[in-house]
Amino acid sequence: MQFSLIVCTYMRPKPLLQLLESVNKQTLYPNEIIIVDGSVNDDTKHVLQDHMFDNLNYYKVNETNRGLTKQRNFGVNKVSEISDIICFLDDDIILEKRYFEMLIGTYKIHPEALAVGGYITNEIRWDTESARNSTSYFYYDGWQRLEPLRFKIRQRFGLLPDAKPGWMPSFSHGRSVSFLPPSGSIYQVEQIMGGVSSYKKEIFNTLSFSTYFEGYGLYEDADFSLRIAKLGKLYINTNAKLAHYHAAAGRPNQFKYGKMVVRNGWYVWRVKYNTPKLEAKLKFYATSVLLTLIRATNVITSSNKKEAFTETLGRVVGLFSLIFNKPNIPS
Repeated sequence: MQFSLIVCTYMRPKPLLQLLESVNKQTLYPNEIIIVDGSVNDDTKHVLQDHMFDNLNYYKVNETNRGLTKQRNFGVNKVSEISDIICFLDDDIILEKRYFEMLIGTYKIHPEALAVGGYITNEIRWDTESARNSTSYFYYDGWQRLEPLRFKIRQRFGLLPDAKPGWMPSFSHGRSVSFLPPSGSIYQVEQIMGGVSSYKKEIFNTLSFSTYFEGYGLYEDADFSLRIAKLGKLYINTNAKLAHYHAAAGRPNQFKYGKMVVRNGWYVWRVKYNTPKLEAKLKFYATSVLLTLIRATNVITSSNKKEAFTETLGRVVGLFSLIFNKPNIPS
């Protein structure tokens, strides 16, 4: 299968170079690599001029096309007509050697797949399952990982997700694909992470990334995944392995981030559940308030007190904004 790789980048020349070096070592190499650079300087351009990579095309975009979803849509429009699959990677990722081999191979195992996501290995420690006798762990498919504090607290209030990892609960606030274990299995989901994703090119004939998610684009991947899930199946292949290093450059300030957590979270929830039941609405807001209070405790317990305070303030503003100015959900 012919496949293209799109990397949207912003002010991260060194992480991007490390990513491309790991792409260079792949057992299956992209038929084309499209770099869409939204940087406000030419550092990334100069780095790529100094290091040559096969099949690479570089595009510098201006303010009109700057921002994650805009850059992704720009990149899609540059993809070769002969490509079957379009892959996306964040610019702060390092691939294991067989990443593309495993990822693209999923479409042969599941030819009905419209999208396939990769698997991040360096963020969560998993162990094989022991006796299920501890609330300190989350158990899934013969594996266990530490249960985050926020889920322990949510359990006390009856607010645990009513859906599997990678699926949207009736009141949102679900378990992400990071709650899928490194089992070597391929899991069907309805959400994949945009920074480690791939899609059949044909879906872009009818869908595009929403420009509602401006700039950093928090939860843009959930929005796009949920719209694809209405058309067909999505999968995560836990053998398509990579590491994500979360480069700090190019991220929004914590106030904006906190506001996006709430408003964008509401948006993607309503993409799937256009008319949720009253109980689901109450649970959505109750969970949002609870998570805001949990984040507020980090003002005391965290070493980054200023970041915790400003993010909490952003979440509070985001919650109140939903009373007076809810986002518009496209029909």
